[in-house]
Amino acid sequence: MDKGNVVLGALAGLAAGAILGILFAPEKGSDTRKKIVSKGKDTAEDLKEKYNGIIDNLNSKLESVKKVGQNHYDEGKEVVQNAKSKFEGTL
Repeated sequence: MDKGNVVLGALAGLAAGAILGILFAPEKGSDTRKKIVSKGKDTAEDLKEKYNGIIDNLNSKLESVKKVGQNHYDEGKEVVQNAKSKFEGTL
């Protein structure tokens, strides 16, 4: 999860740097506004892709953990049933 935070922080820093660079560039205000909107859309799309990638990765890991947990549950249930049947056989 730390890598995701680092990536998001780096993207936010890049976006801030790009916007500041555009704001201090010697161009007409309308051109500057268009560039800011364009960069904002690009950055938002990049962040959305990163977010979706992180969510997909977490969902994949969650499914894996659920399968492992279900396997442990099934194995434990089988052990209990075997022990129970052995105990009932001794009575």
